[in-house]
Amino acid sequence: MRRTKFILALAIGLLSGCSFAPHYEVPVTATPVAFKEAGPWVTATPLDAEPRGDWWTAFGDPELDHLEGQLNAQNANLAAAVARKAEAEALLQQARAARFPTINANADISRNHVSATRPLVNTGNGASYSSEDFGGALTYEVDLWGRVRNTIAAGRGNAEASVADFLSVRLSLQAQLADSYFTLRGLDDEIALLNRTIETDQRAYDLTKIRHEGGIASGLDETRSLTQLATAKAQLNDVAATRATTEHAIAVLIGALPSDVTITPHAQLIDLPKITVAPPSVLLQRRPDVAAAERRMFAANAQIGVAKAAFFPSISLSATAGYLTTGSNLFSAPNAFWALGPASSVLNLVDGGKRRAIARGARASFDEAAANYRAAVLKAFQDVEDALARQHNLQLEAQSQHVAAHAAQATLDLAFIQYHDGAASYLDVVTAQTAALDAGRAELALHTRQLQVRVDLVRALGGDNVATVVPID
Repeated sequence: MRRTKFILALAIGLLSGCSFAPHYEVPVTATPVAFKEAGPWVTATPLDAEPRGDWWTAFGDPELDHLEGQLNAQNANLAAAVARKAEAEALLQQARAARFPTINANADISRNHVSATRPLVNTGNGASYSSEDFGGALTYEVDLWGRVRNTIAAGRGNAEASVADFLSVRLSLQAQLADSYFTLRGLDDEIALLNRTIETDQRAYDLTKIRHEGGIASGLDETRSLTQLATAKAQLNDVAATRATTEHAIAVLIGALPSDVTITPHAQLIDLPKITVAPPSVLLQRRPDVAAAERRMFAANAQIGVAKAAFFPSISLSATAGYLTTGSNLFSAPNAFWALGPASSVLNLVDGGKRRAIARGARASFDEAAANYRAAVLKAFQDVEDALARQHNLQLEAQSQHVAAHAAQATLDLAFIQYHDGAASYLDVVTAQTAALDAGRAELALHTRQLQVRVDLVRALGGDNVATVVPID
């Protein structure tokens, strides 16, 4: 008998190591040796030793640092991502609970009356009695086919994916805030340029008005000058409205009412930091969206094992113990009872193809997750290549635009001198004014775009160094 029990226990132990989940391997994806758009203008070096937790500090703007801190503490979308992460971790803990026995306690105290005409035992007399029952039960599912273990593995993969989702949402919001902030500062620079232009146009208008009143200039010169002045003022109002809406967007990002946030205008160009680019092989470890896609693929693989386990019988062990009496001392030895076993086994023989359909669905879900992972990898490489290409070409464009802006300003200065000396018409001045303002605004807009493309590059590279998901135990 003991030998039989030993063999049974050994068989259960060996079967408990079974798992029908396919062997999991991360799909091999094409990884370039270097980024095509990196070119000689970008140094590609690993980022392992570089602190990039608060990546926005590279721009050296205390106001941006303060706003990013508020976003991390108060943004509603980020709080929702934290809640989703906590929900996934709770579901994982729920799945892990299946590894342990379930213990229940019960108590039942009642007063009963038996019918005098009850079937089979008809004595002609009824009977009344009290019943007191106190006990407990233990049940445990023997995980022969890996159903519980694969359910836990799937929960762990989903929980780790939720961590990566949180990091992805946080990085996206941080980048969105930085992008909006640089737009705001670019508008401040543009407002300062328009104010200077208005001052210049005002002096030009005063001059043409005096010259017209003195009979030196025509009324056409005066109206042209007034047109330039009024146009610059209208442009200033338009930029001011755009700045206000941008400030409101920043307020919402940091979790505040637009009416409660005022960012003091500050017209000063922000320096362009150098963003170091890691090799492509490092990118797949840093992008949180890629990590999330890989973890969901892992979870889908584990669900295949759960689906396959349904084709085999489930075995549960149980035990009960307690006290039962109809009136005497409840906890006396004669009132004790206990039962060990039996082990129960359930195997569905006919289900109309339900289990096979579930297994096919699990396999299809894995194929979908694998395709999503490969798409995420390709998108990651595309994002970096796009950002590098824009960074390089914007740098060349900005150099040319800087030359154009200086040349336009020099032309305007010369046109004023010639007009004052009577060597040029005011139409030449108007043309030069328009060209100088347009060139100056274009140069400022390019600087803003250069700042924003650096934010895009940081976002494409996966942000800070915590973007790699740490497996959950």
